[in-house]
Amino acid sequence: MRSADINFYFDPICPFAWMTSKWIRIVQAQRDYHVDWRFISLHLINSHIDYDNHFPPEYEAQHTAGLRLLRVASAVREKHGREAIGGLYAAFGARIMEERADEGREPGWQGTPEPAAAALAEAGLPVALAGFLDDTSRDAEIQAESDEALSLTGRDVSTPIVHFEPPEGVAFFGPVISRLPDEEQAAQLWDHVIGLARFPGFAELKRSLRERPQLPSFGVTTAEPGRTEDWHAGSRRLKK
Repeated sequence: MRSADINFYFDPICPFAWMTSKWIRIVQAQRDYHVDWRFISLHLINSHIDYDNHFPPEYEAQHTAGLRLLRVASAVREKHGREAIGGLYAAFGARIMEERADEGREPGWQGTPEPAAAALAEAGLPVALAGFLDDTSRDAEIQAESDEALSLTGRDVSTPIVHFEPPEGVAFFGPVISRLPDEEQAAQLWDHVIGLARFPGFAELKRSLRERPQLPSFGVTTAEPGRTEDWHAGSRRLKK
């Protein structure tokens, strides 16, 4: 198998990982990069945190849903190879992020059998693999990959983590973007981010979130400003 140009660590429940992944797919097509889609679990990397005191009430259920979907992804990778994960992640995102939120759904609905089976079917994979949602034996593998991701950047970040030209190349958290760039902007943004990350002394560049993610799941359409006061500030990274 061709070696990866980019290792992309994602939790399928994270909207910012999803937005960054859509940008990465544009760059991938432009530069003929090979992406290895890898796992990082918000549930596992936050396991030491008291959810009741650090997150909005629905976050524990959402993070647990992400872990459940990663168990399914782990089974897919074992049985169908690493190449199957990109399509599965795209199918997860189409259902979780690209559909307007249904107010009647319970927190954590994303990790239930129906959306998991639908995503598997869309990705051309056996729907029976949704049975791995509760397979806790896969958590050790997901934890190890989550630790691998954080070893590249430090433990004070979240998802996504991007590793360019592994194993020796640069790695970084993000970038956190709230809207999808067009094709020209995508290439420019990539070159700027990589150029910055390659400077040995670079540590952090940051500003406050200015809008909600432009995703139907947040009720924001493309090119429509989404005011940050309309949602909880902690949604920025789904990790304090």
